Amino acid sequence: MKIRILFISVLITFAGILAYSFVSTELFYDSVVNGMRGAMSTYMNAYSEDYSLDEEGAAQFSALLDGARITFIDAEGNVLADSAAEEVDENHLGRDEVAQAAEEGEGFAVRRSATVGEDFVYFCRRFAAADGTAYFVRIAEPVQSEWALFADFLPTVAVYLVIDLLACILFTYVATYFILRPVEKLTRQAALSDRIDTRFAELKPLAEILNDRNKDIERKMNEIKEEKELVEKAQNSKNEFISNITHEMNTPLTSIRGYAELLASGMMNEEQQAAAYKTILKQSERLTNLIACIINYNEIDNSDVPACDVDLSKLAREMLAVVKPEADKRQVTLIDDITDNVIVQSTHERMSEMVGNLIRNAIRYNKAGGSVKVTLNIDRFEVADTGIGISEENLSKVFSRFFTVDKSHSGKNGGFGLGLAMVKKICQREGWSISVKSKEGEGSTFTVKF
Repeated sequence: MKIRILFISVLITFAGILAYSFVSTELFYDSVVNGMRGAMSTYMNAYSEDYSLDEEGAAQFSALLDGARITFIDAEGNVLADSAAEEVDENHLGRDEVAQAAEEGEGFAVRRSATVGEDFVYFCRRFAAADGTAYFVRIAEPVQSEWALFADFLPTVAVYLVIDLLACILFTYVATYFILRPVEKLTRQAALSDRIDTRFAELKPLAEILNDRNKDIERKMNEIKEEKELVEKAQNSKNEFISNITHEMNTPLTSIRGYAELLASGMMNEEQQAAAYKTILKQSERLTNLIACIINYNEIDNSDVPACDVDLSKLAREMLAVVKPEADKRQVTLIDDITDNVIVQSTHERMSEMVGNLIRNAIRYNKAGGSVKVTLNIDRFEVADTGIGISEENLSKVFSRFFTVDKSHSGKNGGFGLGLAMVKKICQREGWSISVKSKEGEGSTFTVKF
């Protein structure tokens, strides 16, 4: 980390120093050139038309200006005389300073001289001869190029770079000491404490991440613990389930076996045999129904049928029509309070199980002359009856497997105690909630909230 901070610091500061040097060089160069332009304009004021437009006149004016290069050029651009060169054949009318002077009276340019091979600052002014013809007088002074000027500055720049390197090394040491010490403290806190705090604003996000990570780990540990407990409960539930099934199946099987043995003994008269056959058939049907209930209960979790739109309004009305004969037989009135076109995401089989179990239970555990009201809207499905009700001590058990209000498993209502357990399981699978309100002797209300 120290090497990285040092590298970045050196890179940034070196780039800054070099950029500053380039900019400073350019500014200084521009300042020098502008100063020379002003000075050369003043020099040009010293020119007199008494100077002859030949080599002698150019040499005399050059001597007056301490050796400045003087060039006389005629109106066509031909060089009449040059104090720095004896013969110049190239036409100068296309030179920037000459072209500008031809148009504006004065011209200025900076470039490398093809004749002498050096960088020059040129100042040119147009004059008129006695015969009215125009000619140009040009003054040129040598000047260093920007790169040459920068090369002169390089030793000074190198000194600053060395000083900068030493400063960066010192800064890196100090910075990493003050930066890493709080981080090390934060690391120790993370190892020893569940809650991490820091007074440095820059480290607060890191502290929050570590705190969130600790919370996440704690949550996962709790989930593992809960999952473990759910496994100790699933096992108990499995054992209880097997015990209940054994009990439920043992009752009809015992009855069937007993009557079968009596029939086989030949000790029964015809009337008794008919009663025995009827009992065996009835208990066989009960055993078959129990097995079907268990299969349906397990299929809720194992079913991989995809959910689809189910018209619960239509299904509920169809179920009321199916159970009406049973309700009429028990003298129970069915009340329809169903809103049209209530659509839910589920399967037709699961919804049939849910609606059928709730309505049939409300009929079976009702009183003669009682009623069952089925309410359905976009928020809930509710079945309310005026039946025998559920005692307060049994309210928390009604959704348990094999629990029946009728304590006798072979009671007159013929239930196995899996219907409401199945309804709850369906609701949990669909993400709905189910609740019950009841008062013994007055009736019960089961509510499914979507």
